[in-house]
Amino acid sequence: MLRSLAETERLLTAPGSVHEVETAVVDGRLQRVYKNLWPSLREFWLSAVSQYKDDTYIVYEDQRLTYAQVHARATKVAALFSDVYNIKKGDHRVPLFLLLVLLLKKVLSLFLSALITGDRVAICSRNCPDYLVAFWACHLIGAVSVLANAWLPLKPLSHCLAHTQCKLIILDPERADVLQSEVSRMCRESEVQGFLVFDLKDNTRRWEGIMSFGESLDGYHMDGLDKTYDSIVPEDNATVIFTSGTTGLPKGVLSTQRQFLTNVLNVLVGGFRAALRRGDDFPTFQRTGVQKATLVAVPLFHVTGSTSFSMMATMTGMKIVMSRRWQIDEAIRLIKAENVSVAGGVPSMVTDLILSPLAKYPLEGLLFGGAPAPDTLVRRAMEAFPTATMIQGYGLTETNSIAVSFAGEDYVARPASTGRASPVNDIRIVLNDVCLAPNAVGEVWLRGPNVMKGYWRDPDATDAVITKDGWLKTGDVGYLDDEGFLYIKDRLKDIIIRGGENIDSVTVENALYADPRVLEAAAVGVPDERLGELVTAVVSVRPEFQGQVTEDALIAHAKSLLPKFAVPVMVVLLDAAFERTPSGKIVKGELRKIAKAQWKLRRQGGNGREPLANL
Repeated sequence: MLRSLAETERLLTAPGSVHEVETAVVDGRLQRVYKNLWPSLREFWLSAVSQYKDDTYIVYEDQRLTYAQVHARATKVAALFSDVYNIKKGDHRVPLFLLLVLLLKKVLSLFLSALITGDRVAICSRNCPDYLVAFWACHLIGAVSVLANAWLPLKPLSHCLAHTQCKLIILDPERADVLQSEVSRMCRESEVQGFLVFDLKDNTRRWEGIMSFGESLDGYHMDGLDKTYDSIVPEDNATVIFTSGTTGLPKGVLSTQRQFLTNVLNVLVGGFRAALRRGDDFPTFQRTGVQKATLVAVPLFHVTGSTSFSMMATMTGMKIVMSRRWQIDEAIRLIKAENVSVAGGVPSMVTDLILSPLAKYPLEGLLFGGAPAPDTLVRRAMEAFPTATMIQGYGLTETNSIAVSFAGEDYVARPASTGRASPVNDIRIVLNDVCLAPNAVGEVWLRGPNVMKGYWRDPDATDAVITKDGWLKTGDVGYLDDEGFLYIKDRLKDIIIRGGENIDSVTVENALYADPRVLEAAAVGVPDERLGELVTAVVSVRPEFQGQVTEDALIAHAKSLLPKFAVPVMVVLLDAAFERTPSGKIVKGELRKIAKAQWKLRRQGGNGREPLANL
C-alpha cells in the first residue's frame, strides 16, 4: 500500500534531509527555500570534486576525464580568464545614492544586475568536455555563464551575445564559422575582449580574431591553484540561459546562484517521492555503491541538459556519457558500452529509444522533460523498459527547469499529468486575475526560489510575466486536481476557439497519438468565417507505416475519441519530421502556415463553411 501524499511530503522534507525547507527573505519576499542548499555553484562543484575526485566524470568519444582532471583544467582556465581577460565577479555592493537613483527611475533589478555582480562569459558550443570545463571555470571565479543556443542562425545568435554584454565568448568550430564575419564589429561595438574556440578533434582551422582555447591554455604557465576569488552569496548572479525565441528574438533568462541550484534538488524530488510512496527507506543522493552513468545527448545550453541532467549527475557522482548530438544508433552504442542506467530527454528521444533495438535493456531511470509528452508515451515506455522508473518533469527556462514532477506509480496512474509542485514551489491556476478552484482550467502560475530574476536588460518583458508578489505567468493552460496534481492542457497561444468552444490542442494531439502509426502530431486552428476557427492537424507517420495511413482513417480514429466539435476537419500528412526548437518543442508556426495554405486550397470554390458532417 502506498504511503499517503501528506506522509510522503513530511518524510521528504524532514529535518536533516536534503529537501528540508525553511523560510527566508529572498528579493524582499518571504519564500520557502531549501535549508541545506549549497550557497553557490562554486561550493557545489568543490563538494562534488572532494567526494568523487578519482571517479570518471566525462566520457566523450575517446576522452575519459575524472572529476579531479576536470577540476584541475577548470582551475587553470579560471586563472586564465581572470589574468588575461580580467573576468571577475564584481562587487555586489552598490553605493546607496546610485541605488536610490536607479530605483527612482524604475530601472529595476535587470539594469541593476549589470552593475551588481558578475562579468559575463558566453559559451556557445555543441556538447563537449571543455564546455563543462569552461562552465566550472566561470563559477570558480563567480562570473556569470551565458549559455547561448548554438543552433541559432547568425542574426539571433549575434543578438544574444551582444545583448548580454559578454566580456569573453567561447565557441566551437561550427559557431566560429557562423560568427567570423561579426568578430571585428563585436570587438569594436561591445564590451567583448576576446573570442576563444574549442579545439575539437575534427578541427585544425584558425579564424582571424579568434584564439584557440587549447593554445591559449598551453601558453598560460600558471596552474591557478594559488588564485583566490571573491566570496559568492546565494543572491549573486549565476547564469543567463535563453528562451527558444519561437515568437521573436530569444530572451536571456537571468538567474541567481540560489535560483539555479534550487533545481538541482528539484530534479531529485520526483524519484525520492516515488521511493517514499512505495514505502522504501529514506533515499539519499550520496552514492553508496558502483558508479552509475547517464547519457547526456540534450544540448547543455538548454535547462534540460544543464540543470536536469548534468547537474544531477554531478551532484550524485555519476559518469556523464556525452554525445555531440542525438543519433539513436550512437545512443544505443553508448548506453551499452558505458552501462548507462539513466537516459531520456524530450519525448521524441524517448520515442526513439522505445522503437529501437534497445527495448528491454535494464535501464533504472527514464526521464521525460523539455517538451509536452503524449499521455500514451509512459505506457509504451514501461512496456519497452520495465525495470526503469518513469520520471516526468515540468518547468520552463524561466524556472531553471523543474518546478513540478513525479515518478513511478503516481506517473503511471496519471499519465496525462505533469506531477505535483516541489516542496519549495507553489502553483496557482488563474483566469481573469481570479485564482480558480481545483479542476477549473486557467493559466498556470508558478512561484518559488527557482523562478528567474528576470529577462536580461528587458524590464518590460519581465514585468509582463512576473507579478509584484513573485508569481510567474507561464503562458500554459491547465488545472490542478483535488490532490494537487497539475495537468497541462495547452499553451495560451495554441488554444483553438471554434464557435465559442475552447479546444486545447493537446487533447486533439493525444487522440491522434493513440494511433500507434503516428510519429508526430500538431493540432492547429485555421480561419472560418462562421465559427472563427476550425480544428485541423498536421501529422507525420512512423517510417515503417508511410504510405499506409490515410487522412480519412486518422479522422475516423479521432472521432472515436473526441467530442464532435474537437474532431479535425482536415489532417495533413507530412513525410518529413517536424521542425523542433533546441529544447525539443514542435515549432507550430510553420505547421500553421502549411495547414492554412492547404485548407485555403481545399476551400477554393466553396462557401468557406465547415462541412455539415463535422458539425
